[in-house]
Amino acid sequence: MPLTLSEVEALARAAHEGQTDKAGRPYAEHLQAVAEGVRARGGDADQIAAAWLHDAVEDDALSETWLDGAPLSDRTKAVVLAVTKRPGEPPEAYAGRILATPGALLVKQADLAHNADPARLAALDAPTRTRLTEKYARMHSLLGLTPHPG
Repeated sequence: MPLTLSEVEALARAAHEGQTDKAGRPYAEHLQAVAEGVRARGGDADQIAAAWLHDAVEDDALSETWLDGAPLSDRTKAVVLAVTKRPGEPPEAYAGRILATPGALLVKQADLAHNADPARLAALDAPTRTRLTEKYARMHSLLGLTPHPG
């Protein structure tokens, strides 16, 4: 029996407990914003579950072994793995994997939208803000997305 979305949310919140984003906010706020962004963009339950878990493996909050055996759909697992950056991986390879995985682009689009939110970026120092703005713009381009304000 696959985990419900509320179970996935609780698990993701627990896995990231005590973690903060670059601006010092509780990390769960980012996960919730991405999950809501996926829902608002018409994402399905598999994609919303993946949104809650999108950084869990990358941040070592949960292991890839845990994900492999978790009671989640194969599609959710594939999307989580697609959006998980590998150490030293070129952005082109990362973008290619996202584009090749059904359902992953929508999750990454919601993640980028929240990461590039001017209100979030405003809380960072200027060099970090500039570096991240350039990084997010490049990923938008590699994924064939048009960044839009707000």
